[in-house]
Amino acid sequence: MIALAFPGQGSQAVGMGRDLCARHDTARFTYDEASRVLGWDVAAASFEGPADELTRTEIAQPALLTHSIATLRVLEEQGLKWDLALGHSLGEYSALVATEALGFDDALQLVAARGREMAAAARRSPGAMVAVLGLEGAAVEALCEPIAEAWPANYNGPGQVVVSGTEAGVAEVCDRAPAAGARKTVRLAVAGGFHSPLMQPAADALDGPLQATQFSVPIQPFLSTCSVDYEVEDLPELLARQIVTPVRFEQAVRRLAGEGYNAFLEVGPGAVLAGLVRRIDARLAAASAGDPASVEAALQRRWLETKGETA
Repeated sequence: MIALAFPGQGSQAVGMGRDLCARHDTARFTYDEASRVLGWDVAAASFEGPADELTRTEIAQPALLTHSIATLRVLEEQGLKWDLALGHSLGEYSALVATEALGFDDALQLVAARGREMAAAARRSPGAMVAVLGLEGAAVEALCEPIAEAWPANYNGPGQVVVSGTEAGVAEVCDRAPAAGARKTVRLAVAGGFHSPLMQPAADALDGPLQATQFSVPIQPFLSTCSVDYEVEDLPELLARQIVTPVRFEQAVRRLAGEGYNAFLEVGPGAVLAGLVRRIDARLAAASAGDPASVEAALQRRWLETKGETA
């Protein structure tokens, strides 16, 4: 069975979507739609940057959603069939659009508000994030436990857990990590302490827009990487909560592998999630699609044609 995996913030890159739009009208129409809804040129920001502009949370999030949905529409137009969708942080909005639980226009407006509020929360309570490499989740939890302002934020894969917190909290994690057995720590180029209590103001601010949005029952299963469960009801509460709670991508992939999902296709820019899937379980097939070449290559994979049979 095939699961679609949608990337989150950090996967953006200047030029993303340009070649896809040049090759496929469906992608270009998707970018046009996004620009009309948001009132600014999503294509220009994505295709031309500059990088520091595209990296801004309030720009990156709608741009990533647009790229993922443009890619998905091209894949489906070319005959892709799939069984389930999940996403990493922001990618959950893309997954909900894919399953028709959330309309694309509504998703654009929500992620634009999400980006603005997360950026505002980061200015109000400055934070940082660091990847702790070489320690499993339980060990990182133990590392953070005595530190006042540091929390596990992303369980990405074996030996790769991201910690979020204040600058002082993250600095203390970096100081203590070697003694705890970490191979190394890597600071992330992000604008705040995402997926931590520092983002509570953003979660509170987004609650109203989420409650006012019409959600539908997904037509295909949606597995949340926040709850690591199938979500159908109270999606507004889930999307508010995921801003301040960890992304449990590794646990979600392991659950799906145990349920028979043996193929994962990352839909959007980059190939980070496909790489994580392979690290989580080398038996799983994984590929990415985000530009014409990778879309074509993905569609030619036999496991996509046979809906998840062994490649």
